[in-house]
Amino acid sequence: MQENAFGFAHFWVSGDGISHFVALALAAMSVASWYLILAKTWDWWALRRSAGALNGFWSASSVAEGIERLRRAGGNSPYARLASQASGCNSNCEAATGRLASSFDPAEQMERALRQQLSRTQADMENGLTLLATTGATAPFVGLLGTVWGIYHALLVIGLSGQAALEKVAGPVGEALIMTAAGLFVALPAVFAYNAFTRANRVILSDLDAFAHDLHAFFTVGRPFAASSAQIHPMRARVAMESA
Repeated sequence: MQENAFGFAHFWVSGDGISHFVALALAAMSVASWYLILAKTWDWWALRRSAGALNGFWSASSVAEGIERLRRAGGNSPYARLASQASGCNSNCEAATGRLASSFDPAEQMERALRQQLSRTQADMENGLTLLATTGATAPFVGLLGTVWGIYHALLVIGLSGQAALEKVAGPVGEALIMTAAGLFVALPAVFAYNAFTRANRVILSDLDAFAHDLHAFFTVGRPFAASSAQIHPMRARVAMESA
């Protein structure tokens, strides 16, 4: 069987160190971006599954049972961590503990704890998106570098041989075209995935923010804190006694 003189193997052999470096760089960017795409897709699916258990949380007979339902639905999901943070703050918020945070009103302490948990969750969800954005923005230019280098090789061959025969320039020109296609092949999935995950994160964070508001209302209005109102609000208790 005759070997194809214009196959990928021929183009690889005819290339030099720079073209090989460009090809390996595009391959590494492609592998990293596809790994992130698959990992983020799995995380998004788990988040949507855990979001479906919110009704089970509110229908539970206790906060601990509701948190356990969230964990069974999505493992250590952001919804379960948010509910655990609110429950822990409800049990541990005190009026005077010698800490700076204790100078806040208990409702404000609850809001602060939920806001911190939301910030950590947002940071986790956005992890890796920078790499996708960078890949989508730079991969075409990396491929363009390989294209320019391949055209330079073709012109160099023409100049040395004095003729533009097909067998002389096929390797460098083919190398240039392959680099262009490779750059687009790496960039397009990364761009599409970045836009999709950005929108998905925005929707999930909106749901988490609504859930945080519900938890804040439940623990500060629907259910009293562990400490009594006189301990938490001495000024309000004194005003109420004087008005009585």
